[in-house]
Amino acid sequence: MNSILVDSDVILDFFFDRKPFAEDAAKILSLCENKEIAGFVTPVIISNCYYLLRKVAPHNKVIDKLKQLISIIDVIIMDREVVVNALNSTFTDFEDALQNFSAIKAKNIQVIITRNPKDYKHSVIAVFTPDIFIKNRLSGKNPN
Repeated sequence: MNSILVDSDVILDFFFDRKPFAEDAAKILSLCENKEIAGFVTPVIISNCYYLLRKVAPHNKVIDKLKQLISIIDVIIMDREVVVNALNSTFTDFEDALQNFSAIKAKNIQVIITRNPKDYKHSVIAVFTPDIFIKNRLSGKNPN
């Protein structure tokens, strides 16, 4: 079974129903919900989603949505080692560096799913957009 880190943009595509990306985001989360793949996020991803969703919905509704999300995906650890690695990395986006080094530290994540793969060009983990990941699964290609 694939273990994936789902980046903020994919989760927000789903929650905000951003066309044309929401359908693929929903497919990724459905795969997680059906236990066909193991999905993970970081605390930063949850925080980013809360912050952006809170701009359009009340606190209680946002909290309920995030509780639903973490009922189908897990949260990986982000600690000092992750922060130091991110600070010392060649990533130009600090937040993406945090996600990357959290995924590496988790040791079981094979793929990062994001709509911005260029932001992860320095990652040692495979990086796919949701649509490419889904196409690879449907064609039987191992997305690792």
